[in-house]
Amino acid sequence: MATTSDIKNGLCIEHNDQLFSIVSFQHVKPGKGAAFVRTKLKNIKTGKVIENTFNAGVKINVVRIERRPYQYLYKDDMGFNFMHTETFEQVAIMPEMIENPGLLKEGSIVEINFHADTETPLTLEMPPFVELEVTYTEPGEKGNTATSTALKLATLETGAEIMVPIFINTGDVIKVDTRDNSYSERVKR
Repeated sequence: MATTSDIKNGLCIEHNDQLFSIVSFQHVKPGKGAAFVRTKLKNIKTGKVIENTFNAGVKINVVRIERRPYQYLYKDDMGFNFMHTETFEQVAIMPEMIENPGLLKEGSIVEINFHADTETPLTLEMPPFVELEVTYTEPGEKGNTATSTALKLATLETGAEIMVPIFINTGDVIKVDTRDNSYSERVKR
């Protein structure tokens, strides 16, 4: 067991039967009264950030989280299946644990965070950008843009649909931001 004096950014703790990562903290010693620690905690499963105040010297339960590299294999009725890149151990992840599952391409490398004591997967982190081929989009016509931000719908090789600029054509490879499911740039090949 650790105490509030051991708090640091990035530390994972168990609080109210949930796992949180410490985003920021501040030790406060008011002129009158007991010292305390003001923290911002990010829920590991939901991503929601809350504020919490701990009294100085209170015991906190530190949790060990491990990040492991996995390769995406396939999707079936058990969920998305991944293989550890070093041990070849396989694990199935439910779609709710993945932020943008439509952008997963077979062979993609991702990071899965595990609770080290129970060996249960907590979250899956995709790389910030993925390169995917456009399998279908309407052809863009010259002169039909009133502004430079004209967009059209495009279907990607994984089946996901995103908005792209009108100059993107079927067969182009584009870079997609996995954090907000948006077009980033066309990849030159």
